[in-house]
Parts: sequence; C-alpha cells; structure tokens
Amino acid sequence: MGSVAVTYSRTLMAEYGCFSYNRECTVAPGAASRKPVICRPLGGHLESIALRVLFVCTGNICRSPTAEAVFRHFAAEANLDAEADSAGTRGFHFGARPDSRSVKAAAARGIDLSGQRARQVDLTDFDTFDLIVALDRGHLRRLDRLRPAGAHAEVRLLMEFAGDSDLEDVPDPYYGGDGGFEHTLDLIEAGVRGIIAEITERQGK
Repeated sequence: MGSVAVTYSRTLMAEYGCFSYNRECTVAPGAASRKPVICRPLGGHLESIALRVLFVCTGNICRSPTAEAVFRHFAAEANLDAEADSAGTRGFHFGARPDSRSVKAAAARGIDLSGQRARQVDLTDFDTFDLIVALDRGHLRRLDRLRPAGAHAEVRLLMEFAGDSDLEDVPDPYYGGDGGFEHTLDLIEAGVRGIIAEITERQGK
C-alpha cells in the first residue's frame, strides 16, 4: 500500500503526543485514525513505521544539511523506510539556506539541498528521532549534555559508520575553498552509506 503526506495541526499532533508539530507526516491512505507515522501515546514509547534520523552540526548550513540530503538520496535508492532532518547546535543561522558551496558540491552529484532551511536542535528532537548523528565530537558532546534523561534517541558520531576510516570528525569546510566542501561530502557519503547499511540490516532488506 502506498502512502500520502499530510500536515497535521498542532492540536491533532498534541493529541497523539507527537512533537513534530506542523510538519508533513506520512500515513497510509484511508487510515482510520489519520495518525501520523511519528507519534507516541502520551507517557509511552516512540512508535515509528519509518526510522527517523537527525543530522547535527554547528550552524546547520554546511555539514548537516548535506548529510540530510545525502541520506534522503541514498535511502530512496535503497527503498528504505527512513526519514531525515538536520539541525545545528547553535541558532545563529536560523532560517538560512544551506551554504551555496555545499549546494553546488552536492548538486554536482545529483543531490539537492536547495529546499532546506537552518534550525537549532530542540529538546523534543530527542524523542522525535530514533537516531541523532553528530558530525564531529564537539557536536556529540553538546548533544550528550542536552539529551534529557530517558530520551528515546540514540546519539552517535557519523564517522562511526564509515567503516575503516581513521577519522572521527567531519571537518567544517566553511572557512576554506571548494575543495574542502568536496572532501566533506566524500566523508559524509561514506558515513551515510554505513548508516544505510545498518538500517537495511535492521529492516531485513
């Protein structure tokens, strides 16, 4: 059965205990409850048809939006039941488009970042998402400090998924030239492929 995207009001989302207010949620056509995919009974555990992944860097204009777009691209190719978003540990670029150099590097590989807008990590993300992926160890430490006790999300470092790579951090290309954005994209692709492989194994595909 296929699925459709619908936008729920804050009232309806609150009724289901869902934190993704006013976002598109995927539901099966004709579902009796019209219940969003990502929701949880109040006081209960997160229930999700599609695994949800959040990528986090500093300002959400270079690394994490790239990782989000790469993940969406690879997940679609693999026909996975997974969704992605991205955010920054800081809010100083709130509402901004991704850096034009990130957009250009990704577009050259057939990956589209153009529709994204920067936002800051919110405490509710730790229950909305199943996996939160930090782009470097500084982000990981920040997320570990923010993470509420008993939160649902697993928090990991992107390069943990990159197989035999000796690198732990995806470097910030913001202050460098175009070559830095290509290198960053290479590392992100390697890490995301590892995430896709793990999800594929979990979903038995």
